[in-house]
Amino acid sequence: MPRRSKGARLWLRPARRKSGKTVRNAVWIIIDGKKHVGTRCLKHQASEAEKRLAAYIADKYRPSRLVRDIDRIDIADVLSIYLDDCGPRISDQRKLERTIGRLNEYWGGKMLSQVTAAECRLYVKTRGKSGGARADLETLRAAINHHAKENLHYGVVRVSLPPKGPPRDRWLTRDEAAKLIWACWRYRERQTVHRGRNKGQLTDTDKRPLRHLARFVLIGLYTGTRASAIASASPYRDVGHSFVDLDQGIYYRLAIGRGPTSKRQTPAPIPLRLLAHMRRWVRRGIVTSHFVEWHSAPVKSVKTAFRHAAKLAGLWGKVTPHTLRHTAATWLMQRGVPIWQAAGYLGMSAAMIERTYGHHHPDYMRAAAEAITTKQQQNVSGRSANVSLVVSLVEPENGKTKRQKT
Repeated sequence: MPRRSKGARLWLRPARRKSGKTVRNAVWIIIDGKKHVGTRCLKHQASEAEKRLAAYIADKYRPSRLVRDIDRIDIADVLSIYLDDCGPRISDQRKLERTIGRLNEYWGGKMLSQVTAAECRLYVKTRGKSGGARADLETLRAAINHHAKENLHYGVVRVSLPPKGPPRDRWLTRDEAAKLIWACWRYRERQTVHRGRNKGQLTDTDKRPLRHLARFVLIGLYTGTRASAIASASPYRDVGHSFVDLDQGIYYRLAIGRGPTSKRQTPAPIPLRLLAHMRRWVRRGIVTSHFVEWHSAPVKSVKTAFRHAAKLAGLWGKVTPHTLRHTAATWLMQRGVPIWQAAGYLGMSAAMIERTYGHHHPDYMRAAAEAITTKQQQNVSGRSANVSLVVSLVEPENGKTKRQKT
């Protein structure tokens, strides 16, 4: 029985000596079965040899781009091609790589023809969280569609998605927003005393570790911007950052140098109250390169700090950084802002605003509510077109119920 292949690996070929002299230096060689591939790396260049090995393996297992039937195409190859071709255009690279990794764990080794409705339902059950499973399957569908657009497979493959969950309707009231901001601003870090009479006790320090989050909350509430665009917001023009023009009062939410995405990160005017805060933060040196900084460095995520702040403020339910965007949209609707204007300001579609936040608008179904209690006008003959509604009952007379019409 033949031995199992060890796969491609590095081997240090020893130096060759003749008559006490070195006639050939020790070099790293890639061994792949019976094949020997030179790396041109000497003994002390081990790290460079490892890079050559990685490049060799990546090139060896590069997915085939020859058109084939779906019974002969590994889904792992489909995902790999999608990551290579479309990955650079996606803003959140790390999230895409995590998603591809999860899909590879389940679908890797399966053929494209095995993407069935039953298999998709099994993946949802295995994944556990239906919302996350739907997002994963949407990525799988995008990868398969890209594979088809490149004319790399025959046949039609459809990914069955689970139903969408109900939209998140958690938003903050004005009082809750004030509590959250004050909790961030006033919080002082507590540390344990390690020596002296109060050893082992907790004491408040002068450190304010959540004040950067207070700025984040203010920007999120007043502009409805997504968390990633707030984290990259800068008062200075620079590639890869969202630019806040403090002179003109315009927030360019799409990072400089990045192409537009489906997230609609459109420019928006900054409210005067927030603009005054932002100018003061820059003027006093509170911020240096970004509006949300921790120890003078931009933050990548505020999820942990936000969770802590929500707990300190005593907010009920699940409150996340994205809740600020829901809150901004809800407040705009409650103030009677036209749907199309709110959609442009927040970078949403008008259909999304109407479907998710329209019921907060003061004019929402107002005409219907007023019409249902209003008499219909009489026609030309003087007769009412319908029977008046019975709205109340009066005390019965002689055992009979008397009805009052309106």
